[in-house]
Amino acid sequence: MFEYRLPDVGEGVSEGEIVAWHVDPGDAVAEDDVLAEVETDKAVVDLPAPVAGTIEALHADVGEVVPVGEVVVTIDPAEGAEPADEGPAEPEGEAAAEEPTAETAPTPGRVFAPPSVRRLAREHGVDLGAVAGSGPGGRITEADVRAAAGAGGADDADVADAITEVAPEADVEAVEAGTTAQAGGDGEVSAGAAAAADRERTLAAPATRKLADELGVDLDAVPTQKTREGEPYVEATDVSAYAEAQEAAQAADAEALGAAGAEAGEPAAGGRETREPYRGVRRTIGERMAESAFSVPQVTHHDRAVVTALVEAREAMKPRAAERGISLTYVPFVLKAVVAGLREHPVLNTSLDEEREEVVYKHYYDVGVATATDAGLMVPVVRNVDETGLLELASRVNELADKARERSIALEELRGGTFSITNFGAIGGEYATPLVNPPETAILGLGAIEKRPVVVDDELEARHTLPLSLSIDHRVIDGAEAAAFVNTVIEYLETPSLLLLE
Repeated sequence: MFEYRLPDVGEGVSEGEIVAWHVDPGDAVAEDDVLAEVETDKAVVDLPAPVAGTIEALHADVGEVVPVGEVVVTIDPAEGAEPADEGPAEPEGEAAAEEPTAETAPTPGRVFAPPSVRRLAREHGVDLGAVAGSGPGGRITEADVRAAAGAGGADDADVADAITEVAPEADVEAVEAGTTAQAGGDGEVSAGAAAAADRERTLAAPATRKLADELGVDLDAVPTQKTREGEPYVEATDVSAYAEAQEAAQAADAEALGAAGAEAGEPAAGGRETREPYRGVRRTIGERMAESAFSVPQVTHHDRAVVTALVEAREAMKPRAAERGISLTYVPFVLKAVVAGLREHPVLNTSLDEEREEVVYKHYYDVGVATATDAGLMVPVVRNVDETGLLELASRVNELADKARERSIALEELRGGTFSITNFGAIGGEYATPLVNPPETAILGLGAIEKRPVVVDDELEARHTLPLSLSIDHRVIDGAEAAAFVNTVIEYLETPSLLLLE
């Protein structure tokens, strides 16, 4: 019998909660089949089978928190099957911490890729055996598969044309969320789902299914007009709204029936308080925020950019982006402007190594984009912003945001940023005090792009403006440097043609 122990996923993670089992005792499984979904304090990851065989026993219930190293499932290996010799299989989304060595280099003929990458390869008809993995230990990543399938970035020549062909009187929508879902593709959400009463199958992300279980909601009964791949698709907001409506209906029924229970001294149905565990991603967010607030001396610099030209440029470019299935928001423009600012003021692209008492300057630009999810704020990292075109940046931001909201994002996509931005204006507001994300030393907050009064030639005019809030680690960055950085960002945002230089 092969005892599969919960792998050590590193990064200080010591336990994981079983969110769902995809197998039962007696089921036959192939190597890399997904056995379970496990939630750590970083993300929800898939637990792939390390060996083909038959499930003998499950050693943890759904909702149980299992320490790393504890046996979670026993497998009776198929004849001739042997567990991977690199140790317990890693959950999907996790990568080994070390670079490949003579001991850790991939075995010739063996493909190292998590289940999500294998599924992507099947969808694109890519032979994984012919793909060179760029991940740690030679592991194949989604980017490797997409590259092998011929999926490339958008040409910035179209971007240049769009900027020079700006319509002078463009209608402008309210500022969109910096991380809206990418239009089109397999993950498209559209109208026209079957009514709840007529459904036999409902699609939902793991986190949504977990929420439904916690609220006692039948997913097949939740109304939705959204679909994915032709099937009804329910989001967490749909589940919450349905649960609230059910509670309201029950409360109305109870009130109509009278106050017999209250007269007997019984507590009202539902009570006045509810409790939920403070753990997983929510606890990690809280710990990080406390660390930032109480260990980093922070100062916030506020300013405002007049972005009329940027608004017009985006309006002119949106149709071309839509033709490529890309939802174009303002965030890619801001990312490019931020890189321009970091190049001119490199002290903001740093981290502080307190143990060695060194300021570490980063000569690459991996920018985190804060994304609101059901589990709390997550910060996917957009790699190599300086080397990526605007439309490709838009596609990457949308894809990472979708993965973060669905809790399918890989851990390696949530760490290693050199600078961060957060778009609180997407849900309303002008200025805020964003907290620095250690070990980074700065974060830029974006307010809502709206028409506000601006003085032009001693006259008040209504112009589109973008409020900016830059928080810095004052141990490393001075106020003058922060102001100079924001001035550079504003210059690029107010003159979007300069973005073509980045």
